[in-house]
Amino acid sequence: MTAAQSPGIPLGAWLSELDDKGLIRLLELRPDLSQPPPGTIAALAARATSRQSVKAATDSLDYLHLAVLDALLVLHADTHAVPPAEVTELLGARVNADDVTAVLDDLRERALVWGDAAVRVAPEVASGLPWFVGQAAVEVSERSGEEIADLLAGLDEAQNDLLGRLLEGSPVGRTRDAAPDTPRDRPVQRLLEAGLLRRIDADTVILPRVVGQAMRGETPGPTELTAPVLETSSTTPADVDAVAAGAAIDLLRETDLIIDTLGGAPVPELRSGGLGVRDVKRLAKTTGIDEPRLGLLLELAAGAGLIAAGMPEPDPGEGTGPYWAPTVAADRFIESPTAVRWHLLAATWLDLPARPALIGSRGPDNKPFAALSDSLYSTAAPLDRRLLLTVLADLAPGTGVDAGEASRAMIWRRPRWAVRLQPATVGGLLTEAHALGMVGRGAISTPARGLLAADDDEHVLAAMAKALPKPLDHFLLQADLTVIVPGPLERDLAEQLAEVATVESAGAAMVYRISETSIRRALDAGRTAGELHKLFEKHSKTPVPQGLTYLIDDVARRHGQLRVGMAASFLRCEDPALLAQAVAAPGTDRLELRLLAPTVAVSQAPIADVLAALREAGFAPAAEDSTGTVVDLRARGARVVAPTRRRIYRPPTGPTAQTLGAVVAVLRKVASGPFTGVRLDPATAITQLQDAAINQSSVVIGYVDPAGVATQRVVAPINVRGGQLTAFDPAAGRVREFAIHRVTSVVSADD
Repeated sequence: MTAAQSPGIPLGAWLSELDDKGLIRLLELRPDLSQPPPGTIAALAARATSRQSVKAATDSLDYLHLAVLDALLVLHADTHAVPPAEVTELLGARVNADDVTAVLDDLRERALVWGDAAVRVAPEVASGLPWFVGQAAVEVSERSGEEIADLLAGLDEAQNDLLGRLLEGSPVGRTRDAAPDTPRDRPVQRLLEAGLLRRIDADTVILPRVVGQAMRGETPGPTELTAPVLETSSTTPADVDAVAAGAAIDLLRETDLIIDTLGGAPVPELRSGGLGVRDVKRLAKTTGIDEPRLGLLLELAAGAGLIAAGMPEPDPGEGTGPYWAPTVAADRFIESPTAVRWHLLAATWLDLPARPALIGSRGPDNKPFAALSDSLYSTAAPLDRRLLLTVLADLAPGTGVDAGEASRAMIWRRPRWAVRLQPATVGGLLTEAHALGMVGRGAISTPARGLLAADDDEHVLAAMAKALPKPLDHFLLQADLTVIVPGPLERDLAEQLAEVATVESAGAAMVYRISETSIRRALDAGRTAGELHKLFEKHSKTPVPQGLTYLIDDVARRHGQLRVGMAASFLRCEDPALLAQAVAAPGTDRLELRLLAPTVAVSQAPIADVLAALREAGFAPAAEDSTGTVVDLRARGARVVAPTRRRIYRPPTGPTAQTLGAVVAVLRKVASGPFTGVRLDPATAITQLQDAAINQSSVVIGYVDPAGVATQRVVAPINVRGGQLTAFDPAAGRVREFAIHRVTSVVSADD
């Protein structure tokens, strides 16, 4: 009989009989066990049964896995070995026997249980259950959350007080009133009869898990040992992608608007970090974006490095800063293709260490959560987003769910996360996913599916490019001088239209308004009347209104007759009467204009001030450079060059296969090698290590670190110099130095 078949075998002995593949698989499933590398199998077993490691291991288990562990604890597998058949018998018809067998095999791979004919479980597994032992394996509730809530609403003060004490402390209570012969009018007996308490024995009762959840305002469950069957909606994958693409277009348009708005008027950062409530409200009013969505977009822009806190250039000149403003990276972002821009924001959202949905709500200290503040920081948020998308990705393409159904599925998959996976929170995640174009009509989009699966970036970009509508090369001019754009325009055409028209209504179909001011803006940017006529004639699918033709010609005729240049500034005009009128116009006296000739005047005011004053007086001046060419002097927007660094989140990466192989090799060498408590002579150690460096072979060294902890590790010596060994440590994945006097043993790794 092997150790693996012996009931009651210690975990260390069971692990020692696993093959290398089994040990590597264990370290893959529980990466915390290899960091730092354990020195011996016994150390690995001790770490695997520690409370911290067990909690980390149970964090990723679904309800069935935790229920099987619960059943093992009910059967006292923490003190003696239990045959798997007893687990199946305890869980009964609620689950298939083959499913229990498969779960036990998976738990063995994780070293949460061990043994074959009979299995053991570590006592610390109880700390990894999000409920009291037995509340999954023994309790069976068929009542809905509404039924439980109705029962709770009908309780008297004594019953509520009793349940409240069990909810705040341990769910287990000791009372003489639990005995069956206790009068029925006692609070405990009435609660037992209503199913709001469960009797353990004549002196002990327990608050059922689903009752406690209902009292805390959570959705009761899960209770079924099989994955829940969800109520779904269905559409075509093409429809999902079309909706997602529309959301992506809106997302990018509004992100550009935020960048432009903050570039024109940077917002000061609060002393405590983030943006003030008033600043967010003002920004929402300016951009026309509602506050919850604005909070999400601000967090995305900051996470993607498009905006940051710092001292922008040019300096706003108000206060001491720092200010929230666009970064220099925002300019590259604006010029990038649509699919690339979406990919950046979508990838940022997936790993965003913040919960934008909290912005504006109040925390435990009754203070509102500020946008872009560290109070929103959460390393659990990326895990929740990935779990939501995984649930959606496991459904058939085009199949969607609402927040309640998604919450049910997510809680079943991760019961330990149940508190933060309630329908309201999941609803917020779904809203964000819809806004990002990750989800459409409750179903995951094709580009998001690829992003979640970590597909090659080119495949994800190609999927989004395919979903996006083909850019239009035309628009529809109306008689009232509005321009209707029924979809996304080609970039060059969109930029030209934005110069000569102002957005009046944003959305899938945008509406622009052409006015005298917008035409003058285009002329200021260097456009000519002929170019504007050609733009509308070439790209409008409807006839160009005669009123627009007249308006362009009229504004162009008056535009640029006055030319402002550098003196500090000068005015030039071919019409002496018009120039004289400008010099004498009300409101221009502060410019101190002085005629040098009938067609030239000079001023000590800056050119921008001269332009503004003349426009206020009703003139249409144009700025020119030293060659007489019209130039656009509009501000380009502030940019933060050296932004203040925010806390960032990087998804944890597990050790490589090479690293795990090295860790296992050390464990094998330690188990079989001639390691003793006698310290190796340093001279002998130097000779052996130098030979290994010359032969380019690996060795297993015993090493005592400065803290006095003895370990063994496989290393590849590079050189020995000055009492130091320089070697590549595969377990750490880098070159390290070891003090020769701390090396206690050297054994060839190839023996």
